[in-house]
Amino acid sequence: MQIINYKQVRYNLVARCVAEPGLALGVHIPSPYDRALGHQILMTTIPSVTSLATSLGEFPPEAVIFGRSEVMQSLRNRMDKVASANVPVLIQGESGTGKDIIARMIHGLSPWRTGPFVKVNCPAIPGTLLESELFGYEKGAFTGAYGSKPGRVELAHRGTLFLDEISELDLGLQSKLLQLLQDGQFCRIGAQEDKKVEVRVVCATNRVLEVEIESGTFRQDLFYRINVVNLQMPPLRERKSDIPDLVAYFLEYYNRKYNCRARTLSGDLMSALQKHHWPGNIRELENLIKRYVILGNEEVISSDLVAHQQEYPTLDLNFDGPIALKTITRQATRELERKVILKVLQAHHWNRKQAARALSISYRALLYKIRDAGLPPNRSSRRRIDPLPPQDVAAD
Repeated sequence: MQIINYKQVRYNLVARCVAEPGLALGVHIPSPYDRALGHQILMTTIPSVTSLATSLGEFPPEAVIFGRSEVMQSLRNRMDKVASANVPVLIQGESGTGKDIIARMIHGLSPWRTGPFVKVNCPAIPGTLLESELFGYEKGAFTGAYGSKPGRVELAHRGTLFLDEISELDLGLQSKLLQLLQDGQFCRIGAQEDKKVEVRVVCATNRVLEVEIESGTFRQDLFYRINVVNLQMPPLRERKSDIPDLVAYFLEYYNRKYNCRARTLSGDLMSALQKHHWPGNIRELENLIKRYVILGNEEVISSDLVAHQQEYPTLDLNFDGPIALKTITRQATRELERKVILKVLQAHHWNRKQAARALSISYRALLYKIRDAGLPPNRSSRRRIDPLPPQDVAAD
């Protein structure tokens, strides 16, 4: 166990980060919202879980965390209200959206901010060990238990217990966690008596727990216990207006960290970033900017974006008027067909006869589709392949 104790932490100073100080990574917040000095931070770690404090780094300002989008401002207001109430909070959202950082902000805003913040990364600990890590054990409880050991729940007394990816808990542990939430009591492995703790429980998951309940892998009664207040983290593709501020923050930070002088991104590239689907969310954006800073070439970002475009076709929809679903579907199908033909041609070194056989169509049909899709007729005349021009969408 590693214990870190900070004293006289100033209001505007930073906390510790998990591996990198990125927005999507865990950062303990002693203070962006604290109004006094002398906060003590207790964080516990074990080798099987990433350290909660491995490197000193800056904590992103609120303007970067919440951005300008309405959905994040709404989440911020909801978080401010729930932070002071001792009720369980469930944070849901895709991987890389910043669930960990919101959990730490809740702790930093709460009356228990001077207490410990204990994180448990449920998937990182094997199921056979997770119970002992959560609830601890007594001497002689099992082979190798040469002494008693407090669990994470006990270490979080009068603080916050953060259960990351709670959907990974097996049903047996879910039952014990339910008891903890109901009466604040738990029992160490091998103990005869229950222990009582005062702990605020915050959970996070990237899964839809209602679906897990239907499949029988998550207890419905536990869901109702942890879902007193729900905070839904939006994916980055739903808050694209925040991308410029995130890019500027990561660019400035990694320029200082790596002693580089990477320039501000061009307008065309910034536009491409805002059109990207972002399956990895903020974590993906951070890594992209990190590579750009180190390598110093916009082509590094452009090549990654082009590679993902084949997986996530983009459609420009005008919501100010009628949306012609049939026409849009035809356009999307045509674009997808074009990408499939291009990949098959490339896989067969532009041999059109082999490509036609692979696609189970006639050679003449392939030639027609190549011409219709605007692809080069053969490898020797291959040119830069641009996306299909947008088509006017009229109401059917």
